[in-house]
Amino acid sequence: MTIRRRLTLWYAGVLIVSLLVTGVGTYQEISEQLRHNHRKEPSAHALDETSEMIFQVGLPAVILGLLGGWWLTRRALSPMEKLTDAIKKIHEHNLREPLSRTRNGDELDQLTGGFNDTLARLDGSFNRIREFTLHASHELKTPLTVLRGETETALREELLSPAERERAASQLEELRRLTHIVDGLTLLAKADGGQIALTLEPVRLDELVRDNFADLQILAEPHGIQVELAACEKISVRGDRHRLRQLLLNLADNAVKYNQPQGSVIMSLRQSGNLAQFTIVNTGVGISPAILPRVFDRFFRGDPAHTNTIEGCGLGLSIAQWIVSAHAGTIQFVSEPSRQTIVTVQIPVCTTETIPA
Repeated sequence: MTIRRRLTLWYAGVLIVSLLVTGVGTYQEISEQLRHNHRKEPSAHALDETSEMIFQVGLPAVILGLLGGWWLTRRALSPMEKLTDAIKKIHEHNLREPLSRTRNGDELDQLTGGFNDTLARLDGSFNRIREFTLHASHELKTPLTVLRGETETALREELLSPAERERAASQLEELRRLTHIVDGLTLLAKADGGQIALTLEPVRLDELVRDNFADLQILAEPHGIQVELAACEKISVRGDRHRLRQLLLNLADNAVKYNQPQGSVIMSLRQSGNLAQFTIVNTGVGISPAILPRVFDRFFRGDPAHTNTIEGCGLGLSIAQWIVSAHAGTIQFVSEPSRQTIVTVQIPVCTTETIPA
């Protein structure tokens, strides 16, 4: 039950009880006066008139009081409803936009001011986290580059024993993985801070999908995974070609990594209304409903029992989600455990005038 309805019911109850008490008291007082004045004959008539008066005056008073109470309650709680709607729209990217205040100094205005102070502190915390991530990843790049170069040079040494060569190759692989993580963190930190400018232009998405399908065939071949391009309609979108290629490659790579041996991947591109709809389906272990909402969380890799042997750092889908959002699109996961996982990306298409030849 809403606060408005609860206050209205309380107000109505208090008003009705007050009127009843007043009416009964008035009725008894008049009866007592009549008895004292020895007006026995007209007493019944007087009492009837009193009852009629109470009914005629009291009932409209109750109705008017209820309507007035409802109106006052609605007027009093209207700012709270607006504040609630504004709070629901808060997310990490609009923390700098304060909630509007009435400046009348009442409790609600003070509550709004408290919310604004909290938002300011949250925004400062988010900024410090982004700056730390960006600076830390930047500082890590140089030593990682040096270590990679030295390890690659060591691997070219002919005097290395097989055990030493294997150890150096393992170290180089881990350095490459660390470099990949640092690059991903740098990208996401810059994206969060609005420091990445996309080059938006008309892009033939079907051409990117066909190129991605060719890459998918190469990725899937060592695992015996069958790949299929079910549909690829001619569609253009307004976007950044490099980032869209990165998005498609991320999804294709995941479809192979989280698949089962001799499984399959089906890719398609179709137009649905004014949206380009790209779908990729893989026959992997799937994602349980309990963890499905967390697939875009950074460093989240699902069930450890299935991901310990899979290469990755848990940033790919976070980057994919940012790319889709930057293109005013949506990305959605639907998974049936032990059967299949369906990823659907929707991006607004270009108008006819902007489609490249």
